Amino acid sequence: MKHTQWASLLLIFWLCLPGPVSGQPVPAKTIQQAKGNTARPWTYWWWMGNAVNASDITHQLEQFAKAGLGGVHIIPIYGVKGYETEFVPYLSDKWLAVFGHTVREGRRLGLGVDLTTGTGWPFGGPGVSTAIAAKEWKLIDGKLTAVPTKQQVKRPAPGAQGSVIDYFSKQAVEQYLLRFDSTLAHSPQQPRAVYNDSYEVYGANWTDTFLTEFKARRGYDLNSQLTAFLDTNQTETSILVHQDYHQTLSELLLDGFAKPWDNWAHKAGYRTRNQAHGSPGNLIDLYSATDIPETESFGSSRFPIPGLRVDANYEVDRFGTPNPLAMKFASSAAHLMGKPLVSSETGTWLANHFQVSLSQIKPQVDELLVSGINHIFYHGIPYSPPAENWPGWSFYASTNYGPNSHFWPHLPLLNQYIERCQARLQRSKPDNDVLVYFPIHDLWTTRAKSAGGIHQLEVHHVERWLLPQPFGRLCEQLAERGYAFDYISDELLKSLTVTKQGIRTISGATYQVIVVPKTTYIPATTLGLLDKLAQQGARIIFDGQLPQQAAGFHDHTAQTATVQQLGQTLRKRPVVTVSTNLFQTLNKLGIREETWAAQGLSFIRKRQGMGLKQSGLSADTTQYFITNLNNRFHQGWVTLSATGRVNRYDPLTNSTSALPARKGKDGKVEVYLSLEPGQSCFLNVSSGTPVFINTAAQKRVTRPSGASIALKNPWRIQFVRPNPEQGQAAFKLSATLPTLADWTTLSESAGYFSGTARYSTTVNIPAGAVASAYLLDLGDVREVADVRLNGQPLGTAWCIPFRLTIPANRLKAGDNKLEIDVTNLSANYMRLYDRQNPGWKKFYDINIVDIRYKPFDATRWDAVPSGLLGPVTLTPTSAR
Repeated sequence: MKHTQWASLLLIFWLCLPGPVSGQPVPAKTIQQAKGNTARPWTYWWWMGNAVNASDITHQLEQFAKAGLGGVHIIPIYGVKGYETEFVPYLSDKWLAVFGHTVREGRRLGLGVDLTTGTGWPFGGPGVSTAIAAKEWKLIDGKLTAVPTKQQVKRPAPGAQGSVIDYFSKQAVEQYLLRFDSTLAHSPQQPRAVYNDSYEVYGANWTDTFLTEFKARRGYDLNSQLTAFLDTNQTETSILVHQDYHQTLSELLLDGFAKPWDNWAHKAGYRTRNQAHGSPGNLIDLYSATDIPETESFGSSRFPIPGLRVDANYEVDRFGTPNPLAMKFASSAAHLMGKPLVSSETGTWLANHFQVSLSQIKPQVDELLVSGINHIFYHGIPYSPPAENWPGWSFYASTNYGPNSHFWPHLPLLNQYIERCQARLQRSKPDNDVLVYFPIHDLWTTRAKSAGGIHQLEVHHVERWLLPQPFGRLCEQLAERGYAFDYISDELLKSLTVTKQGIRTISGATYQVIVVPKTTYIPATTLGLLDKLAQQGARIIFDGQLPQQAAGFHDHTAQTATVQQLGQTLRKRPVVTVSTNLFQTLNKLGIREETWAAQGLSFIRKRQGMGLKQSGLSADTTQYFITNLNNRFHQGWVTLSATGRVNRYDPLTNSTSALPARKGKDGKVEVYLSLEPGQSCFLNVSSGTPVFINTAAQKRVTRPSGASIALKNPWRIQFVRPNPEQGQAAFKLSATLPTLADWTTLSESAGYFSGTARYSTTVNIPAGAVASAYLLDLGDVREVADVRLNGQPLGTAWCIPFRLTIPANRLKAGDNKLEIDVTNLSANYMRLYDRQNPGWKKFYDINIVDIRYKPFDATRWDAVPSGLLGPVTLTPTSAR
């Protein structure tokens, strides 16, 4: 190959990479991988029973690409009854052939392909012998002895059943991966990345070599402190020994699984995506060891956005709710290590099957974006043959984002919104000021609530381990007050340096201060690192107190003396503060605070990165992504910490406008921000003079141009399009409504209709009253509204608030015809379909369950309100 050709290929390959890979070379064969479009959302794609074929794969991938997806993540899973003869054995030659076809077709269509390193979850399956299976400790004849947990792989593909591997054993992990070396590695088509699901290895708390590893790492024999290890009364010695025990588990998980799996993937030419949460280890370190850290958004976040619905049957006590502080473990690791992509399993069990709307998904996505996530993965789409009757093949856990979903025709709108957001977030770099030390040794002093007596740091129930800790409470306060921060671990403190610009990470990100929450136990080495950084000029704040005790049992008295001595030394450093009022200290140090966050606005602040010029942003741009997930802010004058000319970019409408500015009473520049609950936007602050406006203009900006116009004429409603068409031909409705109403109340059969109904009315505009623009507020929409005005499309309202802007000259004096096509959920038709066709529930393993994990039964559901509920208002506005 000519040198110029090789250089061109290397350049193309480098541009497609999601991030640095620990300096290891990647084989040239990965040029054949389908990279996909990472700005677009990707999706989990469950291959049920691996009953897949080339023609159906092509058909479905073409649908995905047309809808605006950027890639798929294949997870082989349990099968469908009646299709046993079509099951393709996992990793067989035939399976590798259809997988290769998927990658080739993905490359043709611009779709990336990721692959789970196994089937179901966690890692395991056939060939996992007792020797390499997950272990727990038992006291046998007075000795700590490793015994198998007997945990089996959950939701495996047919023929892939077997034991879960020992995640604490490098030998076990490497032996497990040999199966892929003899199969997948020989395929000419490769996945972009391999994947590990959230750590769900229950009861595993030991490995065969644990005692040897413990002694080598902790400096003493655990058997010598067996009484303290078995003690459950939280004595001082017991606490210290259990800190050492958890520290060892954490290191073994990192050294035994995360790093070997990552190294194996790099040698094969793959990237890694890892859901570290749930692990009995330091999540920051575990996320840092992967190319694409991945968090999880499970359930509904209970945002107080007016009109946002949550599923009343979702059991918060059982399943928990998403929390941005948990999500930040993944994004913090990425920010510290310079990993450009941070992903999320998104929308798992957001509501029951057939009951999820796009308006429920968007706020969850926005919460992820402001938490530093920029690579959304929908959860997800089951592979389903096109010839299969509705609802097709279904995965047990909603939400179905696929072609059989009621919102599939409108999913491109959500995909486009996410693509616009992620394109900007991926091309910019973090602009956070505060590093918050995560004192995991204090957490390890508390009683563990997970199986096996270990602390599993999961994302579902942060109220059990994260929020009660001083660390969690402090981070909540930092977020509420508008400080931009990331987490840092004991290990990653070693990678920090100090420059004139501040505290620098190996990724080049710069922070201004390290905050240590109220901490009791800390390794002496960690305090030594902090002192070293302070000597170089790093500003450090201890919240309320200096740590007084060393973590761990070995040589504890001497180590504690070192901790206390270092504390006294640190106290004398001019850049170190032991603060009784942390936020007052942050203010004195000039740490940026976005005060408007206290009004319920969530944000992420970033700086220009490679590619921003192509996005229309100048080289010195500060970028805010702001979302209103609350109900306290609507519009008002706000002061940004960044100064300059402020432009607003609306990813929903793809429109940009300059924000008006004024001088505040304190002399600072204020800009006028309008952001209703449920809305989001980017604010781009670049060098230049703000657009200052005079007092008269300020009044015009902050007040409506005129009174709302009441839509007094009756509405005509008729069913125009069922979805799916099969079985709904008998559902007819045509009526005139004096006022808007839920269509399920209009007739008995209307309560079973799923599809689109058309609402039409006339709007009279008095002569001379046509404004430059109008705001059309549709009120309560169930669920998506396609709007036409005088026969011409006006737009689609699919998220809260359901509003559209009517540009100048679109409304005329006199009568205007307004038509609104509203599409509802498929839940109402499922109430009937489940009674008439119960055989659609034909899946192995868990089959289909509802949101409470009980057998699915839609026949008992009440009809879900559907249609245009209003009220609909039309308000003249000034062009802003």
